[in-house]
Amino acid sequence: MKTLRFAVILLMILNVHLALAQNPRSAEDYNNRGLERQSKGDLDGAIEDYTKAISLKGPPITIATAYNNRANALLSKNDIDGAIADYTKAIELQPNNFENYYNRGVASMTKGDFDGAVSDFSKSLEISPQFAPALNNRGNAKKSKRDVDGAISDYDKAISFRPKYTEAYYNRGTAYQNKGNLEAAIRDYSEALNLAPKFVDAYINRGQARQAQRNFVAAIADYDRAIELMPDAGIYYARATARQAHEDFNGALEDYSRAIEMNPRLAQAYANRGVIETLQGRKKEALDDFERAFLIDPSLRATFKSFIENRLGKKAP
Repeated sequence: MKTLRFAVILLMILNVHLALAQNPRSAEDYNNRGLERQSKGDLDGAIEDYTKAISLKGPPITIATAYNNRANALLSKNDIDGAIADYTKAIELQPNNFENYYNRGVASMTKGDFDGAVSDFSKSLEISPQFAPALNNRGNAKKSKRDVDGAISDYDKAISFRPKYTEAYYNRGTAYQNKGNLEAAIRDYSEALNLAPKFVDAYINRGQARQAQRNFVAAIADYDRAIELMPDAGIYYARATARQAHEDFNGALEDYSRAIEMNPRLAQAYANRGVIETLQGRKKEALDDFERAFLIDPSLRATFKSFIENRLGKKAP
């Protein structure tokens, strides 16, 4: 179950004409040209402009903004430590700007520092208590720390401030699913889909929750829709498991085969296809699939050893 996280916030310095941004002279001009370059994917050029803005020693708000935006560009280049250092500089210059704390929290999440992320999102919320993205992402950080109840509380608050917050419904659904509350999870995924009908991950997760309820028909329908929107080996594999559990063995075989075509290293798909081939009396094909599965992932041998020996009368390959 994937958790969605919010992007960082880009800050523009207002009241600067575009012509000045094209021929920059001031820190404001360089910052805004950096934003333009960043919007076009020129991260190195953007970083160069933000660095120039910082060097010109403008007003603290200007320099803090340039640090924040340079941090965003560094984060896009996966220089997480560099980004955190720049967000910290921005915070030192603007300690009451909730956006800088929020952005540093996103960077800490990216680094896997969930304690640091919770701290920064909390500080952002002290300054702006109704900032729903900080509540949503603090929920994500708490969930990563296995504080699922704390996460759900934060998602609840985020939704109370932003009732059409698609990501918060989805993320709360994943938290409920982690707790085994499948009905609540399905309600939240359904609400996310009402708001965003092409939300692929919500279809996948709702399919998994329905499959766990043994509602295979509904699960398969969710996987169908996900595949229409984004054909992917993992979704074909998921639908295959639902079809197999629903005893649609031919459909499951088709899906395992499609998953393998798209990802030839998907060991579990070979093994599961081998199980169905065994049940259908296709012993040679089954042994070939088990052999390929175990070559890719030798740990699967222990899982299927007894099945192979009892059903095929052979030692596991």
